[in-house]
Amino acid sequence: MEKFFKLKEHGTNVKTEMMAGFTTFFTMAYIIFVNPSVLAASGMSWDGVFIATIIAAVVGTLIMALVANVPYAVAPGMGLNAFFTYTVCFSLGFVWQEALAMVFICGIINILITVTKVRKIIIKAIPKSLQLAIGGAIGLFIAYIGLKNAGFLNYLDTAAGLTAGADVVPALANFNNPGALVALAGLIIIVILMLLKVKGAMLWGILGSTVIAGLIGFIKFPSANELFANKMGAASEVAFSFFGNPGFGSLFATPGRILPVLLIIFAFSLSDTFDTVGTFIGTGRKSGIFDEKDEKALLESSGFKSKMDKALFADSIATSIGALAGTSNTTTYIESAAGIGVGGKTGLTSVFTAALFILCLPFAALFGLVPAQATAPALIIVGVLMAESFAGIKWGELEEALPAFLTVLFMAFAYNISYGIAAGFIFYCLSKIIKGKAKEVHPILYVATLLFILNFVVLALGVI
Repeated sequence: MEKFFKLKEHGTNVKTEMMAGFTTFFTMAYIIFVNPSVLAASGMSWDGVFIATIIAAVVGTLIMALVANVPYAVAPGMGLNAFFTYTVCFSLGFVWQEALAMVFICGIINILITVTKVRKIIIKAIPKSLQLAIGGAIGLFIAYIGLKNAGFLNYLDTAAGLTAGADVVPALANFNNPGALVALAGLIIIVILMLLKVKGAMLWGILGSTVIAGLIGFIKFPSANELFANKMGAASEVAFSFFGNPGFGSLFATPGRILPVLLIIFAFSLSDTFDTVGTFIGTGRKSGIFDEKDEKALLESSGFKSKMDKALFADSIATSIGALAGTSNTTTYIESAAGIGVGGKTGLTSVFTAALFILCLPFAALFGLVPAQATAPALIIVGVLMAESFAGIKWGELEEALPAFLTVLFMAFAYNISYGIAAGFIFYCLSKIIKGKAKEVHPILYVATLLFILNFVVLALGVI
C-alpha cells in the first residue's frame, strides 16, 4: 500500500487517507438517492438507476485512485442529470434510452479530447488570475451548497412572498426547524475541532451531527426489511439499454433530429469538460495535489506522465461507463474537496470512498441515515479553506479583477461551475481586446469563449 500510493512521499498515512475517504463519501452520498429520483422522472427504473449510480461511482472513483493516484471521487453529476430528464426527455421529447446514447457519445468525445491533449491545452490557456478566481469561486460555490443543504437560507420574493421570480433573494432562516439546528450543531463541532487542530474534524462533525439528528428524531431508522433489501436484480432494467431501438437505433432516424442531437451532445460535453477542469484547478493547486512539477509535466511531456493527465483520463472514461451502467453524465465531484480538506492526498482516499459506495449496495438504507444537514457544515468550511486563492488576484488592475470577480459571481449565484468559467473567459477576452492586448490571450481561450457564446445563443433561441 505504501509503495503503490507513495503515502510518505505525499506526507500522509493510512489513517488520514481513511478519514478523508469517509469524509468525501458522506458529503456526496446523497447522490445515490437523489440521482435515481431525478432520472426516474424520465421513465427509468428507480432501483435500476440506484444500482447504476453506485456502479458508476465505484468504477470511476477506483480508476481515479488506481490510475491517477489522486483523492478525487467520481459519480453522476447533479445538474447534468436534471438536464437529462427535464430538457432532453421532457422538453425535447427524447426517450431515456436515446438520452443515454447521447451521454455515451459524450463520454467517447471526452476520451478523445483527453487523449488528443485538448483538455491539457485548455488548462494551459487559462491565465493565472482566472485560475485563482476559479479556485476561490469553487470554494464559494461549495459553501453556498452547504448553506442550502443546511437549511440556513430561505428564499423570499420581495414582491409576492415565497415564489420564484426576478425579485427572489436569499434570507437567513429563523432556525426554527430541526434540520437547520442539526447543521448548526455540526458547524459548531467542526469549527471547535479545527481550531483545536483535531485530525478528522469534518468527519467527526458529520458523525456527531448525525447522532444528534437521531437523538432528536430528525431521521427515520429503517426497518429490517428496508435495511437488507436486495436491489441488484434491477441493474438489468437500465444497463446497456441504449443498444437498440429506442436508443442508437432511433437517435438519428429522422433528419430533423440530427441538429438537436448534436447540440445536446455538445452541451453535455462542454459542461462536463469545464466542470472537471474547474474542479481540478480549484482544489488541486491549493492542496498541492497538482504541484508545480506536475503542472510542468502536464504542459511539457508527451503521453500520460502527470497526475492531472491521468486524472483527466480517468474522469473521461467514467461518463461512458456510467452510461453503460444506466445513468447520466459521470463527473469528478467537487465534494472531494471535503476529503482533501481533512488531509487526503493520494488515491487511497478514493479507495476508501469507493469501498463505502460498494457497501451501499446491501446497506443503502443504513448509509442513507446521514442527512444532508449533517454533511452541509463540512462544505461550508471547505469554502473557507479555498478562499485563500483570492489573495493572489490583482484586484487593483481592473482588466484582471473584472473577469475574476464575474467568475466568482456567476459560478456561485448562477449555481453552475461552467457558467462561472464562461463569464470569466468572455470578460477576460473582452478586457484584453479593449485594452489593445488581444495577443496576450491564448487562441484556445478565444475558441472556448466562442463555444460558450454559441451555447448561450442556442439556449436563448430555444433550440435545445
